Amino acid sequence: MSKKREKLLQQLEEKFSASGQNLDTHLEGLLHAKYINYWDYIKTDALLSLQQQRTVYPDEMVFIMYHQVNELLFKMMLWELEQVSQKQDLTIDFFSEKLYRVSRYVDVLASSFEVMGDGMSMEQYQKFRHTLTPASGFQSAQYRKIEFASTELINLIDNRFRSTIDRDTPYSHAFEHLYWQAAGKDHKTGEKNALLSNFENKYRKDFIRFMQKYNETNLWTKFKSLPEEQRNSPKLQNAMRHYDHTMNVRWVMAHYHAAGKYLAKPDGTVEEATGGSDWRKYMLPKYQKRIFFPELWSQDELDDWGIGNLETCKIL
Repeated sequence: MSKKREKLLQQLEEKFSASGQNLDTHLEGLLHAKYINYWDYIKTDALLSLQQQRTVYPDEMVFIMYHQVNELLFKMMLWELEQVSQKQDLTIDFFSEKLYRVSRYVDVLASSFEVMGDGMSMEQYQKFRHTLTPASGFQSAQYRKIEFASTELINLIDNRFRSTIDRDTPYSHAFEHLYWQAAGKDHKTGEKNALLSNFENKYRKDFIRFMQKYNETNLWTKFKSLPEEQRNSPKLQNAMRHYDHTMNVRWVMAHYHAAGKYLAKPDGTVEEATGGSDWRKYMLPKYQKRIFFPELWSQDELDDWGIGNLETCKIL
């Protein structure tokens, strides 16, 4: 027996003994186990069975798969943010590594809208979109969780109400004043449409638990807990600015322009989104000023949010 194999067996013996298990039993099990293969490990058949069209139009499949890919990327982002949130002895290297990963995922999102913007027949979309009402991409729970995990709650409150919200405000009250609530409420009566009501009925309790969980462990709060020398790291600040701008401006504007292409009418007006929201005012960053890390931007950059190019946000 080679020394390497002998060492491996010793390590396995120690591993299983530590949990009161018998190594021989596990080794015998290997004799009868099937080899792993790609399709079983990735669950390919199950994954490819999740695309169910509601109409006969082929480009609906593009629409479905594109949004499912987005949700997988959202899950990857939450996976990295969770690790930063739970890290006790947070270092700048660990923080930067995870943030660069998240930023790369956001880059993919921001550049991916050509799949829909240039990849669907206008005629087909205008027909199958009506079968989606009142569903909307607005109802992505993972996207909302990414926001909660990225910044302090006050930065997600509708601009009109931020002065009335503080640390002592109940989560349930703050929830009612999140910026995205405006997309599903009648601004005169405050009545919620089906888009928002259905979304809240499904996720409200989960969202409030998530808000509480990340209240003091979100990305921005964790950053502020670092020593000053680490907070001033250009590498880390550039990564955070890149993530902030790409998530809250570049990707949102790509979405905005894709929606405009498919919802614009010949007379210059636009149709409502499938959920019935005023998607133009809801989506445009210059209205809501969605900014995860406001203190990392100059006043001019904040004033130009969603308007200027902000080239300095790129990772150097």
